[in-house]
Amino acid sequence: MKFNLEEKFAQLFNQNAVATYFAPGRVNLIGEHIDYNGGLVMPCAITMGTWLTLSPNQEGKIRFKSLNFDEHGEMKPAEIQNKNQGFWFNYPVGIINEMINDGHQIPTLDMLYYGNVPIGSGLSSSASIEIATAFALNDFLALGYDKLQLVKMAKRVENEFIGVNSGIMDQYAVAFGEKDKAIVLDCDTLKSKLVEMDLGDYVLAIINTNKPRALAESKYNERVAECQTALKLLNEEISLHNLCELTFEKFALHSHLIQDETILKRATHVIKENDRVHLAAKALNNGQLQEFGRLMYASHESLKDLYEVSGKELDTIVDFCINYEPVIGARMTGAGFGGCAMALLKKGSEEDFAKQLSDYYFERIGYYAAIYISEIGNGPTKL
Repeated sequence: MKFNLEEKFAQLFNQNAVATYFAPGRVNLIGEHIDYNGGLVMPCAITMGTWLTLSPNQEGKIRFKSLNFDEHGEMKPAEIQNKNQGFWFNYPVGIINEMINDGHQIPTLDMLYYGNVPIGSGLSSSASIEIATAFALNDFLALGYDKLQLVKMAKRVENEFIGVNSGIMDQYAVAFGEKDKAIVLDCDTLKSKLVEMDLGDYVLAIINTNKPRALAESKYNERVAECQTALKLLNEEISLHNLCELTFEKFALHSHLIQDETILKRATHVIKENDRVHLAAKALNNGQLQEFGRLMYASHESLKDLYEVSGKELDTIVDFCINYEPVIGARMTGAGFGGCAMALLKKGSEEDFAKQLSDYYFERIGYYAAIYISEIGNGPTKL
């Protein structure tokens, strides 16, 4: 990939690249829609991701190109602020805007991107681009940020520049991922620990519904608002900063405060899902993959029935997995409304799984899903 990308760079910009970087995508193993509620999540980095190759130029502009998109951007560093134009390069523009606001001089650069994370699939293509950009510029320009500062910067871009009220999990998992390890991240304190992800005789199958969803245009922000409403109602009796400070037992003592059935369902999912992450970490530590798989199925049911962020496509995949013996656990992953599901699949079943699931899905949905077998990979790096 590095060689091909640098060759393309020379063709597109008529000069040689100086440095190439990679940042992964991520998959969330369990703990969905609780990052913005101060809960525990369990993501890992995957081996798909974003490559960025760059070089200074004498053009007086920062120029952005991608092998994935036709649109390209160019602007003077002084013009960077508030240039959210609805294109893919909003993400790197947002990162550069943050660095300029921090007092850094960003030189004119040529930047070429390529990613193999399916766009809009729930595998954090946006966080991958953000961290690839932030990590590359921090290294290339010796700006002195640590990884956590880059993560917080990328989250600000997502929230304030792009306009998606997401939590910090995506950027954190992309930046801090390690091979064959899952991250248990407390989204309130940003304290984390690594858990050995020994899959043994199983692999991680990622299934893209091929139904893309744009988070800023979806009901994602609506769910955030519903959780904030639940929190406000509970705070009439108790003092909470986040919903996930509650155990389910304590929540049951105060749930009478939430009269709206929809708001009650949202809060119930959040608090039970947070408990499932604790149980999932315990299961992995004890080598109990079957129990981990059971928790994956329970998570999906909750996201489907209580949080209502699944959909026919994701449910079709999980329904197939429930009845396919070599799978011991499956669930939607990411924000939902399309995107991806994932499954713990017995090694040696990959081809049969792909064929049977493809046929089952096509029969019910009318088009095919895309199936990937991924390893758990490392965070960003200079190549």
